[in-house]
Amino acid sequence: MYIVIVGAGNIGSNLIDLAIADGNDVVVIEEDDEQASAVASEYDCLVLNADATSHSTLEDATIDRADAVITTTNIDAVNIMVMLLAQEHDVPNLVSVVHDPENLPVFEKIGVTLIENPQRLIADYLYHSIRYPNVSDFIELEDDTELVELTVTEDAPMSGEPLKTATSSGVLPDGCLVVALKRGEEIRAPKGETIIRPGDQVTVFTDDVALADAVAAFTGDHP
Repeated sequence: MYIVIVGAGNIGSNLIDLAIADGNDVVVIEEDDEQASAVASEYDCLVLNADATSHSTLEDATIDRADAVITTTNIDAVNIMVMLLAQEHDVPNLVSVVHDPENLPVFEKIGVTLIENPQRLIADYLYHSIRYPNVSDFIELEDDTELVELTVTEDAPMSGEPLKTATSSGVLPDGCLVVALKRGEEIRAPKGETIIRPGDQVTVFTDDVALADAVAAFTGDHP
């Protein structure tokens, strides 16, 4: 893909690294001289040390070719302006970080894919890592639901339990659903007859009320 990334701060620099490593054609727009120079010296990509809200800058980035424009600056007004300009150039994929929740409706009206308040996402992740150390990964879907990835332990209540009876027997809390299971190298969609085994890696959909009990069901540990 041809990707224009606006902003080369902490978020942008990691995104640049991922996009280039994956073989994409990347253009970076960064107004800060030092950050732009750092990116240009480290990566084999076009770096424009310029204002991304300028039409001429976006033309220099050949935005008409872009498959996606991603804004990562810490100023929502800049991100909004870039998204509006990119929309004028019919860029098919518009992605932006949003720092102030009050600005969400503006981004949504433009049709932008949103990464809301990245600092809060990081804080949530760190907090979950402390509170639920046996959760290897989690994704917050809404304010009260999320996906968590767990490895089943030997002494877990769910170990040896078929999924079809797990909720009715009280082993698995209500509001909890196993949506994927990895056993060895095989990833499968679990069925009612599936029996959970120690070492299985399960992806569980749960609400916040049931989260602690869900973690305990697969790991035996209550936070």
